[in-house]
Amino acid sequence: MTAPKRFLQLADVAEVLNISGSQTYALVRSGDLPAIKVGGRGQWRVEAAELENFIQRMYAETREFVESHPLVDRGEVADDEAAEPEID
Repeated sequence: MTAPKRFLQLADVAEVLNISGSQTYALVRSGDLPAIKVGGRGQWRVEAAELENFIQRMYAETREFVESHPLVDRGEVADDEAAEPEID
């Protein structure tokens, strides 16, 4: 049995989030997803705990967005648009 990895490569993070490597790099470079550079070649690593924090933060932001932007009932809009105009 092996211990879980503390740090993930950007490719691993991209796989977890189901996004491209360039999108992952952009998240790191913007500071949205905290990461460190290690080694002589300066390879990026994301701590697993930071990735989990990021995911939880995105859930919270999405929840706030949904609450402040309620969906219009599409059925009501369709019914109103389909209504026949009254003829006097």
